[in-house]
Amino acid sequence: MDQKMFCYQCQETAGCKGCTVAGVCGKQPDVAAMQDLLVYVTKGISAVATILRKEGKAVPAEVNHLITFNMFTTITNANFDKESIEGRIRATLDAKENLLGQLNSTENLPEAARWDGSGDWEEKAKMVGVLSTKDEDIRSLRELITYGVKGLSAYTKHANTLLQDDEEVDAFIQRALAATLDDGLSAEDLVALTLETGKYGVSGMALLDKANTTAYGDPEITKVKIGVGKNPGILVSGHDLRDLEMLLEQTQGTGVDVYTHSEMLPAHYYPAFKKYPHFVGNYGNAWWKQKEEFESFNGPILMTTNCIVPPKDSYKDRLYTTGATGYPGCRHIPGEIGEKKDFSVIIDHAKKCPPPVEIETGEIVGGFAHAQVFALADKVVDAVKSGAIKKFVVMAGCDGRMKSRSYYTDFAKALPKDTVILTAGCAKYRYNKLSLGDIGGIPRVLDAGQCNDSYSLAVIALKLKEIFGLEDINQLPIIYNIAWYEQKAVIVLLALLSLGVQNIHLGPTLPAFLSPNVAKVLVDKFGISGIGTVEDDLKLFFDEIA
Repeated sequence: MDQKMFCYQCQETAGCKGCTVAGVCGKQPDVAAMQDLLVYVTKGISAVATILRKEGKAVPAEVNHLITFNMFTTITNANFDKESIEGRIRATLDAKENLLGQLNSTENLPEAARWDGSGDWEEKAKMVGVLSTKDEDIRSLRELITYGVKGLSAYTKHANTLLQDDEEVDAFIQRALAATLDDGLSAEDLVALTLETGKYGVSGMALLDKANTTAYGDPEITKVKIGVGKNPGILVSGHDLRDLEMLLEQTQGTGVDVYTHSEMLPAHYYPAFKKYPHFVGNYGNAWWKQKEEFESFNGPILMTTNCIVPPKDSYKDRLYTTGATGYPGCRHIPGEIGEKKDFSVIIDHAKKCPPPVEIETGEIVGGFAHAQVFALADKVVDAVKSGAIKKFVVMAGCDGRMKSRSYYTDFAKALPKDTVILTAGCAKYRYNKLSLGDIGGIPRVLDAGQCNDSYSLAVIALKLKEIFGLEDINQLPIIYNIAWYEQKAVIVLLALLSLGVQNIHLGPTLPAFLSPNVAKVLVDKFGISGIGTVEDDLKLFFDEIA
């Protein structure tokens, strides 16, 4: 069969094999082709930048930012706008030409670094996509590294937005992308690079954590309202806290309220955002429910990052994008790193809209990032020592549309009452509104924040290891039962592996991009496995750590 496209980077890829007609996410073949081409030229400029560094020459910060922005643009559900992606390709080709002129020699450059943009782009994309690597295992490892780098680039881009950079992380991103073009690397070489990707994933998440907490303070225990007010509102989704900050500043005194959706919920935990009385609460649930929730919100929606679901006509004219996001027919708010974006068009739009329709009432509690948990350390340690807390279960990661994801709700409900859930990411919407109670005043669901904040879960585990005087992080009474969807979850997984975490369970399905041999390496070396039934997994988890 003649495939119109091939993409298998997300958990919901068709048949757990690959999307070949159109993306389950809604991505069309022409957009998929341009994303493949953008990745290709980004690998090309990365190869040039890597050689420049070897020659002792500096790579400008704007090139580093361009590369991370490009990779972020190709993350699942971020950008469906073909023209926008083509603009990124042209900008990358121009930047690469400038770097090429600085090289001492261009003899050993890969073809991706030499390509000047000539010819038919659609045809070129067919030649350089995922399947252009014929060996299944090499392809699998190259894609695993590429997807990890996409996740790392997302975290790095958020830090860059808050004027924080790490040259070592940028250099690694470019070196890793260049390495996926090198036919001389063996499977063993690429396995080593995969683990190194995880190591730099930890560094990238630490950079973002520093950027967020420096700008907005350490997250603190917070009750977030899930009802609505009487004013018209703007709904903010995605992950970019700087975008939210600029919007809050510009909506002060306008009579327009601001609400968070999905991954933006944890913004309420930061002290700096609590000074805005019109920052009302959180509206709705995980990203995949946006079609009905955006419709009932009534006001404009700002998508600061992924995850966009192709919008319904009933609210498409109210959907705005910014940063790496884009959707054809939706208005895009421009603004580079360090620039102040102008959200006046969204604010004016909101004033003409009715208030949101209330879809639920009450409050949810979060804010358990590492600084807050450390403040409760004595209480947590005492609860563990007394036996009040027997186990921690890390249930971080992503949510998604598949019916099988009800597993995570059922699993949370079935956990023993002496178990505490540690979470970050939109996977929490599967259980963060359940009445699971507390243990001696410690809530049984400790939400550290966005998927961007998964770093906190690693830091908490390392701190507990230190407190209990353990030699191995795997001696902790912690179970890892993680849901994944897209590439930020991939870098979190690789980061945990680089820290030595074993026996991670990943679901609802294992990644389609893992070849049988690569999957076997992960199983044999790290004990990675999929999920089973709730009943079977409870027996397994609580027997294996008993």
